[in-house]
Amino acid sequence: MNLPPSSGVRLDKWLWAARFYKTRSLAAEEIARQRVLVNGQHAKASRDLKAGDTVRLRQGSVERTVLVRAVSPQRGPATEAQQLYEETPDSVARRQAQARQRQLAPEPAGSIEQGRPTKRDRRQLADWDRWSASLDE
Repeated sequence: MNLPPSSGVRLDKWLWAARFYKTRSLAAEEIARQRVLVNGQHAKASRDLKAGDTVRLRQGSVERTVLVRAVSPQRGPATEAQQLYEETPDSVARRQAQARQRQLAPEPAGSIEQGRPTKRDRRQLADWDRWSASLDE
């Protein structure tokens, strides 16, 4: 159900209805951590959001900038949620570049040359006489 354009909806409720966050409490937490900007300013969860506002938010390592096209206090199907906002072309390009970078990045586990120490290695480590800086004079 869309409200008339003059009335607004709470920011946390809109983020939840637009399916950026799974629950309203998660949306409120992200807002409280100042990871959500409305029109370039940090906002509170209770801020009224209207059509035409710009929302910049972070979901994990992904940052998005969206333009509010409509407001809805109710969470509906994903197809309706996608009609509530429009992502800016700069934001889309930035997300695609980050995704490409993640694909091209080397696998962190690939740099490990050997696995866990064997039982023999552990014994040698336990028998190894370690020096202590406090005993040096």
